[in-house]
Amino acid sequence: MANPRSTSQVLALIPELDPLPIAETLVAFANSDGGTIVLGFDEHGKEQTRAEPEDVESALRTAAELCRPPVRAVLESADDSTGGPALVIRVPRSSDLHALDDGRVLVRAGAENRPLRGDEIRNLATVKATGDFEAETVAGATMDDFDPAVIDEYIMKREERMRRRFTGDRHQLLHDIGAIDHRHQPTVAGILLFGRNPQSFLPQSGIVFVKFPGVDPRADGGAMGYGRREEINGPLARVVERSWQVVLEEMRVGAVVTGLERQDVLEYPEYAVREALVNAVCHRDYRLRGRRIEVRKFSDRMEINSPGGLAGYITLDNIVEEHFSRNPRIVQGLFQWGYIEELGLGIDRMIEDMAATGHPIPKFNATAHGFTVVLSNHRERRSHLAITSPVVTQQGLTVNERQARALQYIREHGRITNRDYQNICPDVTAETLRTDLADMVEKGVLMRIGEKKGTYYILK
Repeated sequence: MANPRSTSQVLALIPELDPLPIAETLVAFANSDGGTIVLGFDEHGKEQTRAEPEDVESALRTAAELCRPPVRAVLESADDSTGGPALVIRVPRSSDLHALDDGRVLVRAGAENRPLRGDEIRNLATVKATGDFEAETVAGATMDDFDPAVIDEYIMKREERMRRRFTGDRHQLLHDIGAIDHRHQPTVAGILLFGRNPQSFLPQSGIVFVKFPGVDPRADGGAMGYGRREEINGPLARVVERSWQVVLEEMRVGAVVTGLERQDVLEYPEYAVREALVNAVCHRDYRLRGRRIEVRKFSDRMEINSPGGLAGYITLDNIVEEHFSRNPRIVQGLFQWGYIEELGLGIDRMIEDMAATGHPIPKFNATAHGFTVVLSNHRERRSHLAITSPVVTQQGLTVNERQARALQYIREHGRITNRDYQNICPDVTAETLRTDLADMVEKGVLMRIGEKKGTYYILK
Protein backbone atom coordinates (compact mmCIF):
# COMPACT_ATOMS: atom_id res chain seq x y z
CA MET A 1 0.00 0.00 0.00
CA ALA A 2 1.69 3.24 -1.13
CA ASN A 3 2.06 6.07 1.37
CA PRO A 4 0.36 4.20 4.23
CA ARG A 5 -1.50 6.27 6.79
CA SER A 6 -1.76 5.17 10.41
CA THR A 7 -5.10 4.82 12.12
CA SER A 8 -6.56 8.06 13.40
CA GLN A 9 -9.71 9.80 14.56
CA VAL A 10 -11.30 9.36 11.12
CA LEU A 11 -9.38 6.41 9.65
CA ALA A 12 -9.37 2.76 10.74
CA LEU A 13 -7.17 0.08 9.19
CA ILE A 14 -8.51 -3.41 10.03
CA PRO A 15 -6.25 -6.32 8.99
CA GLU A 16 -8.84 -9.13 8.89
CA LEU A 17 -12.35 -9.40 7.44
CA ASP A 18 -13.72 -10.02 10.93
CA PRO A 19 -17.31 -8.73 11.33
CA LEU A 20 -16.96 -7.86 15.05
CA PRO A 21 -14.15 -5.24 14.83
CA ILE A 22 -15.83 -3.89 11.69
CA ALA A 23 -19.12 -3.55 13.60
CA GLU A 24 -17.34 -1.89 16.53
CA THR A 25 -15.75 0.65 14.20
CA LEU A 26 -19.03 1.29 12.36
CA VAL A 27 -20.71 2.14 15.67
CA ALA A 28 -17.78 4.24 16.90
CA PHE A 29 -17.59 6.31 13.71
CA ALA A 30 -21.37 6.78 13.51
CA ASN A 31 -21.50 7.97 17.13
CA SER A 32 -18.58 10.35 16.57
CA ASP A 33 -17.66 12.37 13.48
CA GLY A 34 -17.73 9.59 10.89
CA GLY A 35 -14.73 8.05 9.19
CA THR A 36 -13.27 5.60 6.71
CA ILE A 37 -12.57 1.90 7.22
CA VAL A 38 -9.86 0.19 5.14
CA LEU A 39 -9.91 -3.62 5.32
CA GLY A 40 -6.94 -5.94 4.86
CA PHE A 41 -4.21 -3.62 6.17
CA ASP A 42 -2.60 -3.33 9.61
CA GLU A 43 -2.07 -0.06 11.47
CA HIS A 44 1.26 0.47 9.66
CA GLY A 45 -0.34 0.23 6.22
CA LYS A 46 1.05 -3.23 5.50
CA GLU A 47 -1.30 -5.52 3.58
CA GLN A 48 -2.38 -8.53 5.64
CA THR A 49 -5.37 -9.93 3.73
CA ARG A 50 -6.39 -9.54 0.11
CA ALA A 51 -9.81 -7.86 0.44
CA GLU A 52 -11.81 -8.99 -2.58
CA PRO A 53 -15.02 -7.01 -3.26
CA GLU A 54 -17.39 -9.91 -2.57
CA ASP A 55 -15.59 -10.71 0.70
CA VAL A 56 -15.79 -7.07 1.85
CA GLU A 57 -19.51 -6.92 1.03
CA SER A 58 -20.17 -10.13 2.96
CA ALA A 59 -18.20 -8.94 6.02
CA LEU A 60 -19.96 -5.58 5.94
CA ARG A 61 -23.42 -7.20 5.81
CA THR A 62 -22.60 -9.44 8.77
CA ALA A 63 -21.14 -6.50 10.72
CA ALA A 64 -24.24 -4.40 10.04
CA GLU A 65 -26.40 -7.07 11.67
CA LEU A 66 -24.46 -6.53 14.93
CA CYS A 67 -25.35 -2.81 15.09
CA ARG A 68 -28.46 -1.41 16.83
CA PRO A 69 -29.93 0.44 14.99
CA PRO A 70 -28.16 -0.36 11.69
CA VAL A 71 -25.34 2.01 10.74
CA ARG A 72 -25.49 3.62 7.32
CA ALA A 73 -22.25 2.83 5.48
CA VAL A 74 -21.21 3.20 1.85
CA LEU A 75 -18.80 0.91 0.02
CA GLU A 76 -16.66 3.00 -2.34
CA SER A 77 -13.77 2.52 -4.72
CA ALA A 78 -10.57 4.05 -3.41
CA ASP A 79 -8.70 6.68 -5.40
CA ASP A 80 -6.24 4.75 -7.55
CA SER A 81 -3.67 7.54 -7.17
CA THR A 82 -3.14 6.54 -3.53
CA GLY A 83 -2.19 3.00 -4.38
CA GLY A 84 -4.70 1.85 -1.79
CA PRO A 85 -7.12 -1.07 -1.81
CA ALA A 86 -9.98 -1.31 -4.28
CA LEU A 87 -12.73 -0.73 -1.72
CA VAL A 88 -13.14 1.36 1.41
CA ILE A 89 -16.11 1.77 3.77
CA ARG A 90 -17.29 5.35 4.34
CA VAL A 91 -19.26 5.87 7.55
CA PRO A 92 -21.02 9.23 8.00
CA ARG A 93 -21.83 10.69 11.38
CA SER A 94 -25.30 9.60 12.47
CA SER A 95 -28.07 11.52 14.20
CA ASP A 96 -29.01 8.26 16.01
CA LEU A 97 -27.31 6.73 19.03
CA HIS A 98 -25.85 3.38 17.96
CA ALA A 99 -24.88 0.35 20.03
CA LEU A 100 -23.70 -3.20 19.41
CA ASP A 101 -26.01 -6.14 19.95
CA ASP A 102 -24.21 -6.82 23.25
CA GLY A 103 -25.25 -3.37 24.53
CA ARG A 104 -21.91 -1.55 24.20
CA VAL A 105 -21.97 2.05 22.98
CA LEU A 106 -18.65 2.97 21.35
CA VAL A 107 -17.12 6.24 20.19
CA ARG A 108 -13.93 7.00 18.29
CA ALA A 109 -11.16 8.22 20.62
CA GLY A 110 -8.06 8.96 18.58
CA ALA A 111 -7.12 5.70 16.89
CA GLU A 112 -9.25 3.48 19.15
CA ASN A 113 -12.89 2.57 19.71
CA ARG A 114 -13.80 3.39 23.32
CA PRO A 115 -16.88 2.17 25.20
CA LEU A 116 -18.85 4.88 26.98
CA ARG A 117 -19.94 4.81 30.61
CA GLY A 118 -23.51 5.38 31.70
CA ASP A 119 -23.26 9.15 32.23
CA GLU A 120 -21.39 9.57 28.95
CA ILE A 121 -24.08 7.61 27.09
CA ARG A 122 -26.76 9.85 28.56
CA ASN A 123 -24.86 13.00 27.52
CA LEU A 124 -24.34 11.70 23.98
CA ALA A 125 -27.99 10.63 23.72
CA THR A 126 -29.06 14.14 24.73
CA VAL A 127 -26.91 15.70 22.00
CA LYS A 128 -28.22 13.24 19.40
CA ALA A 129 -31.82 13.94 20.44
CA THR A 130 -31.46 17.69 19.82
CA GLY A 131 -30.64 17.06 16.16
CA ASP A 132 -28.07 18.83 14.04
CA PHE A 133 -28.86 22.53 14.03
CA GLU A 134 -26.26 23.18 11.34
CA ALA A 135 -28.17 20.86 8.97
CA GLU A 136 -31.44 22.78 9.33
CA THR A 137 -32.47 25.06 6.47
CA VAL A 138 -32.39 28.83 6.96
CA ALA A 139 -35.78 30.50 6.59
CA GLY A 140 -35.80 33.07 3.78
CA ALA A 141 -32.36 32.15 2.44
CA THR A 142 -31.79 31.21 -1.22
CA MET A 143 -28.82 30.27 -3.37
CA ASP A 144 -28.47 33.99 -4.19
CA ASP A 145 -27.35 34.53 -0.60
CA PHE A 146 -24.19 32.50 -1.28
CA ASP A 147 -21.02 34.32 -2.32
CA PRO A 148 -19.66 32.64 -5.49
CA ALA A 149 -16.15 33.94 -4.79
CA VAL A 150 -16.12 32.26 -1.38
CA ILE A 151 -17.33 28.98 -2.92
CA ASP A 152 -14.59 29.24 -5.57
CA GLU A 153 -12.00 29.74 -2.85
CA TYR A 154 -13.31 26.73 -0.92
CA ILE A 155 -13.12 24.51 -4.02
CA MET A 156 -9.56 25.68 -4.71
CA LYS A 157 -8.49 24.93 -1.12
CA ARG A 158 -10.28 21.58 -1.26
CA GLU A 159 -8.40 20.68 -4.44
CA GLU A 160 -5.12 21.52 -2.72
CA ARG A 161 -6.03 19.44 0.33
CA MET A 162 -7.21 16.43 -1.70
CA ARG A 163 -4.54 16.85 -4.40
CA ARG A 164 -6.93 16.43 -7.29
CA ARG A 165 -9.02 18.68 -9.48
CA PHE A 166 -12.73 19.08 -8.84
CA THR A 167 -14.63 18.43 -12.05
CA GLY A 168 -18.10 17.69 -10.71
CA ASP A 169 -21.29 19.71 -10.36
CA ARG A 170 -21.10 22.59 -7.85
CA HIS A 171 -24.66 22.12 -6.67
CA GLN A 172 -24.01 18.46 -6.03
CA LEU A 173 -20.88 19.33 -4.07
CA LEU A 174 -22.80 21.82 -1.92
CA HIS A 175 -25.40 19.14 -1.26
CA ASP A 176 -22.77 16.51 -0.45
CA ILE A 177 -21.07 18.71 2.16
CA GLY A 178 -24.38 19.72 3.74
CA ALA A 179 -24.48 23.33 2.53
CA ILE A 180 -27.87 22.87 0.81
CA ASP A 181 -30.67 20.32 1.04
CA HIS A 182 -32.22 18.33 -1.80
CA ARG A 183 -34.37 21.34 -2.76
CA HIS A 184 -31.29 23.61 -2.99
CA GLN A 185 -32.36 25.37 0.20
CA PRO A 186 -29.31 26.73 2.11
CA THR A 187 -28.61 25.15 5.48
CA VAL A 188 -27.19 26.83 8.57
CA ALA A 189 -23.76 25.33 7.76
CA GLY A 190 -24.03 26.55 4.16
CA ILE A 191 -24.89 30.12 5.11
CA LEU A 192 -22.17 30.22 7.77
CA LEU A 193 -19.52 28.91 5.38
CA PHE A 194 -20.50 30.58 2.12
CA GLY A 195 -23.00 33.36 2.86
CA ARG A 196 -22.54 36.90 1.59
CA ASN A 197 -23.76 38.17 4.96
CA PRO A 198 -24.38 35.28 7.37
CA GLN A 199 -25.07 37.64 10.27
CA SER A 200 -28.24 38.90 8.58
CA PHE A 201 -29.67 35.42 9.21
CA LEU A 202 -27.59 34.36 12.22
CA PRO A 203 -26.48 37.53 14.05
CA GLN A 204 -24.87 35.45 16.80
CA SER A 205 -22.28 34.01 14.39
CA GLY A 206 -19.61 36.72 14.59
CA ILE A 207 -16.79 37.45 17.03
CA VAL A 208 -16.37 40.39 19.40
CA PHE A 209 -12.79 41.36 20.28
CA VAL A 210 -12.21 43.56 23.32
CA LYS A 211 -8.87 44.76 24.65
CA PHE A 212 -8.44 45.95 28.25
CA PRO A 213 -5.29 47.77 29.39
CA GLY A 214 -5.03 45.95 32.74
CA VAL A 215 -5.94 42.64 34.31
CA ASP A 216 -9.58 43.60 34.91
CA PRO A 217 -12.35 44.55 32.45
CA ARG A 218 -11.77 48.28 32.95
CA ALA A 219 -10.36 51.15 30.94
CA ASP A 220 -7.40 53.35 31.93
CA GLY A 221 -8.01 55.07 35.24
CA GLY A 222 -10.18 52.25 36.57
CA ALA A 223 -13.41 53.31 34.89
CA MET A 224 -15.61 50.74 33.21
CA GLY A 225 -14.63 50.46 29.58
CA TYR A 226 -12.02 49.10 27.19
CA GLY A 227 -9.13 50.15 25.00
CA ARG A 228 -10.33 48.66 21.70
CA ARG A 229 -13.46 46.88 20.55
CA GLU A 230 -13.97 45.20 17.17
CA GLU A 231 -16.97 43.32 15.78
CA ILE A 232 -15.89 40.72 13.22
CA ASN A 233 -18.47 39.37 10.78
CA GLY A 234 -18.72 37.55 7.45
CA PRO A 235 -18.51 33.88 6.44
CA LEU A 236 -16.60 31.77 8.94
CA ALA A 237 -13.36 31.65 6.96
CA ARG A 238 -13.29 35.47 6.97
CA VAL A 239 -14.20 35.55 10.67
CA VAL A 240 -11.20 33.35 11.47
CA GLU A 241 -8.83 35.40 9.30
CA ARG A 242 -9.98 38.82 10.50
CA SER A 243 -10.08 37.87 14.18
CA TRP A 244 -6.53 36.55 13.89
CA GLN A 245 -5.39 39.78 12.24
CA VAL A 246 -6.96 41.87 15.01
CA VAL A 247 -5.36 39.74 17.71
CA LEU A 248 -2.03 39.85 15.89
CA GLU A 249 -2.17 43.67 15.77
CA GLU A 250 -2.65 43.77 19.54
CA MET A 251 -0.02 41.20 20.52
CA ARG A 252 3.16 42.65 21.90
CA VAL A 253 6.41 41.63 20.23
CA GLY A 254 9.48 40.81 22.29
CA ALA A 255 12.93 39.69 21.27
CA VAL A 256 15.31 36.82 21.95
CA VAL A 257 19.02 37.31 21.19
CA THR A 258 21.01 34.20 20.31
CA GLY A 259 24.64 34.97 19.65
CA LEU A 260 24.56 37.99 17.35
CA GLU A 261 21.07 37.31 15.99
CA ARG A 262 17.89 38.98 17.25
CA GLN A 263 14.61 37.08 16.82
CA ASP A 264 11.20 38.66 17.33
CA VAL A 265 8.87 36.65 19.57
CA LEU A 266 5.12 37.16 19.79
CA GLU A 267 3.41 37.64 23.14
CA TYR A 268 1.54 34.36 22.55
CA PRO A 269 2.55 31.46 20.28
CA GLU A 270 0.83 31.80 16.93
CA TYR A 271 -0.52 28.27 16.63
CA ALA A 272 -2.09 28.25 20.09
CA VAL A 273 -4.00 31.47 19.45
CA ARG A 274 -5.17 30.47 15.99
CA GLU A 275 -6.25 27.05 17.25
CA ALA A 276 -8.23 28.60 20.11
CA LEU A 277 -9.99 30.91 17.64
CA VAL A 278 -10.73 28.11 15.15
CA ASN A 279 -12.00 25.81 17.92
CA ALA A 280 -14.35 28.50 19.16
CA VAL A 281 -15.76 29.06 15.65
CA CYS A 282 -16.07 25.33 14.95
CA HIS A 283 -17.57 24.11 18.19
CA ARG A 284 -19.77 26.90 19.52
CA ASP A 285 -23.50 26.27 19.85
CA TYR A 286 -25.03 28.33 17.04
CA ARG A 287 -28.51 27.72 18.45
CA LEU A 288 -27.76 30.21 21.23
CA ARG A 289 -28.93 33.57 19.98
CA GLY A 290 -27.86 36.87 21.49
CA ARG A 291 -24.36 35.63 22.34
CA ARG A 292 -21.28 35.81 20.14
CA ILE A 293 -17.81 34.42 20.60
CA GLU A 294 -15.83 36.86 22.75
CA VAL A 295 -12.07 37.36 22.67
CA ARG A 296 -10.91 39.36 25.68
CA LYS A 297 -7.29 40.50 25.80
CA PHE A 298 -5.91 41.64 29.14
CA SER A 299 -2.38 42.70 30.07
CA ASP A 300 -1.59 39.24 31.48
CA ARG A 301 -3.85 36.84 29.55
CA MET A 302 -6.22 36.26 26.67
CA GLU A 303 -9.66 34.67 27.11
CA ILE A 304 -11.59 33.09 24.23
CA ASN A 305 -15.18 32.38 25.25
CA SER A 306 -17.42 30.21 23.08
CA PRO A 307 -21.19 30.02 23.72
CA GLY A 308 -22.37 26.50 24.52
CA GLY A 309 -20.96 23.92 26.90
CA LEU A 310 -18.81 20.96 25.92
CA ALA A 311 -20.53 18.75 23.34
CA GLY A 312 -21.44 15.09 23.56
CA TYR A 313 -19.30 12.99 25.90
CA ILE A 314 -16.44 15.54 26.08
CA THR A 315 -15.40 16.64 29.59
CA LEU A 316 -12.50 18.65 30.98
CA ASP A 317 -10.92 15.34 31.99
CA ASN A 318 -10.88 13.83 28.47
CA ILE A 319 -10.71 16.95 26.32
CA VAL A 320 -7.13 16.23 25.21
CA GLU A 321 -7.68 12.60 24.21
CA GLU A 322 -11.25 12.72 22.85
CA HIS A 323 -12.89 14.51 19.94
CA PHE A 324 -16.54 15.21 19.22
CA SER A 325 -17.88 17.94 16.96
CA ARG A 326 -21.11 19.73 17.65
CA ASN A 327 -20.93 21.04 14.06
CA PRO A 328 -19.24 18.35 11.92
CA ARG A 329 -20.11 20.03 8.58
CA ILE A 330 -18.54 23.29 9.69
CA VAL A 331 -15.50 21.40 11.01
CA GLN A 332 -15.11 19.57 7.69
CA GLY A 333 -15.53 22.82 5.77
CA LEU A 334 -12.80 24.62 7.70
CA PHE A 335 -10.63 21.49 7.54
CA GLN A 336 -10.84 21.50 3.73
CA TRP A 337 -10.13 25.23 3.83
CA GLY A 338 -6.89 24.51 5.66
CA TYR A 339 -7.72 26.15 9.00
CA ILE A 340 -7.58 22.76 10.72
CA GLU A 341 -4.39 20.76 10.14
CA GLU A 342 -5.61 17.37 11.37
CA LEU A 343 -8.95 16.44 12.87
CA GLY A 344 -8.88 15.72 16.57
CA LEU A 345 -5.43 17.14 17.36
CA GLY A 346 -6.23 20.77 18.15
CA ILE A 347 -6.24 20.87 21.94
CA ASP A 348 -3.07 18.86 22.48
CA ARG A 349 -1.23 20.90 19.84
CA MET A 350 -2.36 24.06 21.63
CA ILE A 351 -0.99 22.72 24.92
CA GLU A 352 2.23 21.66 23.23
CA ASP A 353 2.77 25.03 21.58
CA MET A 354 2.26 26.94 24.83
CA ALA A 355 4.55 24.64 26.80
CA ALA A 356 7.22 24.58 24.09
CA THR A 357 7.51 28.39 24.21
CA GLY A 358 7.75 28.54 28.00
CA HIS A 359 4.15 29.57 28.69
CA PRO A 360 1.88 27.90 31.25
CA ILE A 361 -0.42 25.39 29.58
CA PRO A 362 -3.88 26.76 28.71
CA LYS A 363 -6.66 26.72 31.28
CA PHE A 364 -10.06 25.39 30.24
CA ASN A 365 -13.26 26.41 31.96
CA ALA A 366 -16.59 24.80 31.10
CA THR A 367 -20.14 25.58 32.18
CA ALA A 368 -23.49 24.38 30.88
CA HIS A 369 -23.66 27.35 28.49
CA GLY A 370 -20.08 28.31 27.74
CA PHE A 371 -16.50 27.15 27.25
CA THR A 372 -13.48 29.39 27.84
CA VAL A 373 -9.81 28.97 26.94
CA VAL A 374 -7.42 31.13 28.96
CA LEU A 375 -3.90 31.73 27.59
CA SER A 376 -1.30 33.34 29.86
CA ASN A 377 1.45 35.54 28.43
CA HIS A 378 3.83 34.69 31.29
CA ARG A 379 6.93 33.06 29.86
CA GLU A 380 9.65 31.18 31.72
CA ARG A 381 13.25 31.81 30.76
CA ARG A 382 14.91 28.55 29.76
CA SER A 383 18.27 27.42 28.54
CA HIS A 384 19.08 24.52 26.28
CA LEU A 385 20.15 21.25 27.88
CA ALA A 386 23.63 20.05 27.06
CA ILE A 387 24.01 16.44 25.99
CA THR A 388 26.57 14.87 28.29
CA SER A 389 26.48 11.81 30.52
CA PRO A 390 25.05 12.36 33.06
CA VAL A 391 22.99 15.44 32.15
CA VAL A 392 21.91 18.10 34.62
CA THR A 393 18.69 19.86 33.60
CA GLN A 394 17.86 23.50 34.17
CA GLN A 395 16.01 22.44 37.35
CA GLY A 396 19.21 20.87 38.69
CA LEU A 397 17.93 17.32 38.11
CA THR A 398 20.09 14.57 36.65
CA VAL A 399 19.01 12.42 33.71
CA ASN A 400 20.82 9.46 32.19
CA GLU A 401 22.37 9.32 28.73
CA ARG A 402 19.31 7.61 27.21
CA GLN A 403 17.07 10.32 28.60
CA ALA A 404 19.45 12.96 27.25
CA ARG A 405 19.07 11.46 23.77
CA ALA A 406 15.30 11.62 24.20
CA LEU A 407 15.53 15.30 25.18
CA GLN A 408 17.68 16.01 22.13
CA TYR A 409 15.11 14.24 19.94
CA ILE A 410 12.30 16.36 21.40
CA ARG A 411 14.21 19.59 20.72
CA GLU A 412 14.67 18.52 17.10
CA HIS A 413 11.17 17.12 16.49
CA GLY A 414 8.97 18.87 19.08
CA ARG A 415 7.75 15.65 20.71
CA ILE A 416 8.61 12.00 21.30
CA THR A 417 6.51 8.84 21.47
CA ASN A 418 7.36 5.49 23.05
CA ARG A 419 8.01 4.12 19.56
CA ASP A 420 10.34 7.04 18.72
CA TYR A 421 12.28 6.33 21.92
CA GLN A 422 12.56 2.64 21.03
CA ASN A 423 13.90 3.58 17.59
CA ILE A 424 16.71 5.72 19.04
CA CYS A 425 17.47 3.16 21.78
CA PRO A 426 16.86 -0.17 19.99
CA ASP A 427 18.93 -2.27 22.42
CA VAL A 428 16.95 -1.24 25.51
CA THR A 429 13.78 -2.96 26.70
CA ALA A 430 10.45 -1.20 26.23
CA GLU A 431 9.78 -1.31 29.98
CA THR A 432 13.08 0.46 30.75
CA LEU A 433 12.29 3.19 28.22
CA ARG A 434 8.78 3.58 29.59
CA THR A 435 10.30 4.00 33.07
CA ASP A 436 12.75 6.60 31.68
CA LEU A 437 9.91 8.71 30.31
CA ALA A 438 7.80 8.34 33.46
CA ASP A 439 10.83 9.41 35.53
CA MET A 440 11.26 12.60 33.48
CA VAL A 441 7.55 13.37 33.83
CA GLU A 442 7.81 12.92 37.61
CA LYS A 443 10.90 15.16 37.72
CA GLY A 444 9.07 17.89 35.83
CA VAL A 445 11.31 17.71 32.75
CA LEU A 446 8.63 16.35 30.39
CA MET A 447 4.88 16.67 30.07
CA ARG A 448 2.78 13.70 28.97
CA ILE A 449 0.05 14.41 26.41
CA GLY A 450 -2.69 11.96 25.44
CA GLU A 451 -3.47 8.40 26.44
CA LYS A 452 -2.66 4.85 25.30
CA LYS A 453 -1.44 4.67 21.67
CA GLY A 454 -1.90 8.42 21.26
CA THR A 455 0.53 9.28 24.07
CA TYR A 456 3.53 11.52 23.39
CA TYR A 457 5.84 13.70 25.47
CA ILE A 458 7.00 17.31 25.20
CA LEU A 459 9.37 19.51 27.17
CA LYS A 460 7.68 21.07 30.17
